[in-house]
Amino acid sequence: MDVVLDWRSLGSLIATVVVFRTAVRDFLPPQAEMYLRRFLAWVAAAFREPKGTILIDEADGTSGGPNDLYDAAQLYLGTRCLATAPTVRLYKPLQAQRPVASLPDSHDTHDTFRGVRVRWTSTARTVERGGGFSPLDQRSLELQFPRQHRDLIHSHYIPHLVDEATKMRLRSRERRLYTNRAAGPCDDYHRLWTSHAFSHPSTFDTFAIDPALREEIRADLLGFTASWERYARAGRTWKRGYLLHGPPGTGKTSLVAAIANLLEFDVYDLELTTVPTNSHLRRLLVSTTPKSVVVVEDIDCSLDLSDRDNNSKGGGTGIATDEDVAVMGRESISLSGVLNFVDGLWSSCVGERLMVFTTNHPERLDPALLRAGRMDRKIELGYCTPPAFRVLARNYLGLGDEGCQDAGDDPNTVNSLMAEAEDLLAAAEVRITPADVAEVFMGWDGTGAAAALKKLVDELRRRRDAAPATPPGASTADTATDIVRLAQQCMAA
Repeated sequence: MDVVLDWRSLGSLIATVVVFRTAVRDFLPPQAEMYLRRFLAWVAAAFREPKGTILIDEADGTSGGPNDLYDAAQLYLGTRCLATAPTVRLYKPLQAQRPVASLPDSHDTHDTFRGVRVRWTSTARTVERGGGFSPLDQRSLELQFPRQHRDLIHSHYIPHLVDEATKMRLRSRERRLYTNRAAGPCDDYHRLWTSHAFSHPSTFDTFAIDPALREEIRADLLGFTASWERYARAGRTWKRGYLLHGPPGTGKTSLVAAIANLLEFDVYDLELTTVPTNSHLRRLLVSTTPKSVVVVEDIDCSLDLSDRDNNSKGGGTGIATDEDVAVMGRESISLSGVLNFVDGLWSSCVGERLMVFTTNHPERLDPALLRAGRMDRKIELGYCTPPAFRVLARNYLGLGDEGCQDAGDDPNTVNSLMAEAEDLLAAAEVRITPADVAEVFMGWDGTGAAAALKKLVDELRRRRDAAPATPPGASTADTATDIVRLAQQCMAA
């Protein structure tokens, strides 16, 4: 006998369910109703396949660093699984070409891998912290899958997700400039850096430096990035330290940008004055990523990292005065902490990294910071030389090896001014930085290269005539040392 489901039979079924539900509420005690609900849930679960769950937190609870798997999963979901999701979160970084999609809190989406359907859910919870600290928002991704496919998910799906996210990052590579946040007692412990898109235009081809030194630095950098096996075979951490020193305006910051552009590395600009303790400095180091340049600019101005031997020879008694105690109270980062940051055990936690320090006064730094293994290369960037001047003339005025490109300029006049400028720059008494030469060229109104060169030659002549005469037998370095010593004596008085 065939059973035909029409509207009348459907209405009878609904009425039966309503009567049964009312009878259960009216005649069964609450405890019996609870047991009945549990029994029905158990029966329903018996017909459903068991589920497995993986939780992926945004931050690692032990070290406090960001969880790369969480970022990889969000990137993977944003490009693969959120096209059909009812709700997505869009974020467009500054200067980025297109917005980035992510899964909002308390929402889910699905993915299929080798015929197995999995479910992703984004969750957020507030974790209370004692001791007067502010509550912490902890986000997680929850991955649910059929339990019988546990090995497939663990051994194949998760590695597949990481590989796909890595390929997406390489295809849409956007290098970032990071800076450390000012640390406070209530700060979020795992958000240690803030970042912006890195788009500095400096390159090795446009950097005003002696060509031989430029090619030497370029070869050293490319050799470092290709020598992972060599470092591992020698038992050394895959990192390299550079000390860039020279007067202000000689291009130390531009060289850092050119290095990052050459190697396609991210840049971490570390401001030591905002770091409260040595342990926080280590956490900042651990939270950096491979293929990065960690920069500490003006290291001699950030902390007191002066030469301990010279300080002891200067008449120190070894007893801390009240003023010394006050200074130590303000500076909770020690020289030992910086040395361990550069070359300690924690420095091996992140591979393929450059550590770059810049300073105007390398003689003020402690020799322990400058030894080989910490600062592998010491690069002096001095005043503008004729080769650096030719690079600047090409960048700003378009004067290349083929001569003047401006039809309105007399080639003979341009060549004569170029030769005179190079002769003046080669003189020991004329000291001008590449930044000063660039500023002269930036004031050029475009009416002709000869006018800009004439303006530079006049400036070089003025500096030559105004330069004080150096006593016979005394070098410019000795004169600079005397000036520094006189200034220190005035400050002490």
